[in-house]
Amino acid sequence: MTDPLQRFRDAAAVRGFNGVTRALRPRQAAGDGLIDFASNDYLGLSKDPRVLSAAAAATLVWGAGSTGSRLVTGSTTLHADLEKELASFLHAPASLVFSSGYLANLGVLGALGGPDVLIVSDEGNHASIIDACRLSRSRVAVYAHRDLAAAERALALRDEPHAILVTDAVFSVDGDLAPVKELYAMTRRYGALLAVDEAHSLGVVGEGGRGAVHAAGLSGQPDVIRTVTLSKALGSQGGAVIADPQVIATLVDTARPFIFDTGLAPAATAAALTALRVLAASPDLAVQARARAAELAWLARQAGLTVNRPDAAVLSVTLGDPHSALSAQQVAAGAGIRVGCFRPPSVPENRSCLRLTARADLTEGQLSMAARAFHAVARSRGYSLPALPPSAAR
Repeated sequence: MTDPLQRFRDAAAVRGFNGVTRALRPRQAAGDGLIDFASNDYLGLSKDPRVLSAAAAATLVWGAGSTGSRLVTGSTTLHADLEKELASFLHAPASLVFSSGYLANLGVLGALGGPDVLIVSDEGNHASIIDACRLSRSRVAVYAHRDLAAAERALALRDEPHAILVTDAVFSVDGDLAPVKELYAMTRRYGALLAVDEAHSLGVVGEGGRGAVHAAGLSGQPDVIRTVTLSKALGSQGGAVIADPQVIATLVDTARPFIFDTGLAPAATAAALTALRVLAASPDLAVQARARAAELAWLARQAGLTVNRPDAAVLSVTLGDPHSALSAQQVAAGAGIRVGCFRPPSVPENRSCLRLTARADLTEGQLSMAARAFHAVARSRGYSLPALPPSAAR
């Protein structure tokens, strides 16, 4: 009898040979001594005492879970307050909280797409957008990364009466910024909606961390839809859609990831709400996060590594093949820092990289440790190195 699991073992062996197997490595409460340059906690709020206290208090009041979908028992006054304050902070008329940013993207394109809608998507978009496109029942035109001419061709040549152009605001691996203002002008010309995923820009990009859409002067435009995560700069969990009230009403009535999913837990909702208030009261946090990212990129270049110019808090050090990236991640850990290691399918072939993230609360000592780690990675690759910057040599 044929073993129905043999195909999985064969596929796993191929992944192992190609260096693209994954493993879960649970963090310990006591920590492992490594400095975090891998998480998306851009503002350092995930352990802020104010955020933690709000989460604990909400649990005692509302319970551990939301107990049901948002349309049954899963909406609390915390959810309503968060939606109101998110919309106000982002200078938008309305918002809707989902249990993750991934589901927010699935909800938007699943509810607003369809056979009569063309979806035009940047090839660098996050997996949640890619999956949302697949589930939308729309024809999807993928354009080359940040290629305005290619995006416009797709809109101009469409047969469908409706269209949505969807893009990350800040792309999650390379850390570059989408040309949001130019894309909006294009969608206006062709009667399309613009959907922007602000997962990596909320709290980091623009005035006070209000994101790329706000920075482009487009907040409140009825034909712009934003999705955000609450799990990155706000240090909690969940996601939200920021949009015109008619779009929000459509999602409440028709978005399956909203209707059929259990609502965001009260603790996460309260934590995100408190973090948002901290951000609103501390607009310099966004500036600090961007400054730390620029410093990290400079330190990596000083070590001779190939690194992008970060537009927000994300930067990537390109190493090529998966095995090199895995080895470099281990070298970095040996030098005291935790970094991400991105390999196919997260990145294209031959683009495996170390992904680092900056935090607003990084200290000079932690940046010096990163510099030493960059030099250790460069030495492991046989690079001829300049001397460490004076601040990192201490």
